[in-house]
Amino acid sequence: MTSKRIIGIQAALASAIFMGFAPVFGKQALRLGFSSTEVVAFRTGIAVLLLLILMGLFRRQFFYIFPVGLAGCALAGGINGLGSIFYYAALQRIDASLGHLLYSFYPVFVALWLIVDRQAVNRLTLVRALFSVPAIYLIVNAGSAQIDMIGVAFMIISSCLYALHVIINQRVLFEVPAPTVTLYTLMSMFVVVLLAYLIFDRQTPPIAPDQTVVELWWPVVGMGVVTFLSRFTLFLGVKHLGGLQTALLGLGELLITLLLAWLWLGEHLAPLQWAGAGLLALNLMLVAFDKYTPEKKRSRGWLAWLNPPGLR
Repeated sequence: MTSKRIIGIQAALASAIFMGFAPVFGKQALRLGFSSTEVVAFRTGIAVLLLLILMGLFRRQFFYIFPVGLAGCALAGGINGLGSIFYYAALQRIDASLGHLLYSFYPVFVALWLIVDRQAVNRLTLVRALFSVPAIYLIVNAGSAQIDMIGVAFMIISSCLYALHVIINQRVLFEVPAPTVTLYTLMSMFVVVLLAYLIFDRQTPPIAPDQTVVELWWPVVGMGVVTFLSRFTLFLGVKHLGGLQTALLGLGELLITLLLAWLWLGEHLAPLQWAGAGLLALNLMLVAFDKYTPEKKRSRGWLAWLNPPGLR
């Protein structure tokens, strides 16, 4: 196994762990009175601020980016910002555990976006992606309680948009370091969610008489920290491992979310829903048998405009 592949796997798994905390923090913030657009705007703003401070102090060279790369990051960030709005709107309607199980459908969308972009997907990788379809069916249909289908639709839309932003940034990462891609993608994401907050919301969460500012805001601050950490490790994984392989390893976040939702939020799944979660976990273990083909610069596909001029 090459050193780059090891770095990619470690980064993808680290991203999965950090991202597994986000929906639980988010659900807690919603319960405390934050709106979905507030949650998205504040947690993204905190993540951007942390990254700006760290890069300004220690890695100023990573601020440079060429114009086409910046355009790619802006597009990816805008798409992911819109997806985040759908994600937390869905969390207002459905449980964090159920919601993130549905969100874990994104490797299938990554595979589909790769095919649309005329990129090759090996058979086992495609099988692993499609393997999650019956898992999602069990998760949605096996529960005893009535499920809000609008919330389900919002989460599927968010999953699809998240997958698209990964594929776009995969092209940019051929020429741009992961910290730079993380910064400008998060900044573009923040612009989108901030506009949504200013146009459609503008409210601030009420503080209860027996509640302190720390008790109210710590879930949002926690989300900002894990968003910063998860995005950096995500793009490091994509750079060394590829978008689809990183997405499939990212399903590990699902196990973190399920455990925390059970222990912290008191959420429960039906037995068949746990079976669906088990199928997704089995998908993770198949990474050991999946052939890895290093991502290459490609001069074709609808994302070819993100390539350097000499490769178009």
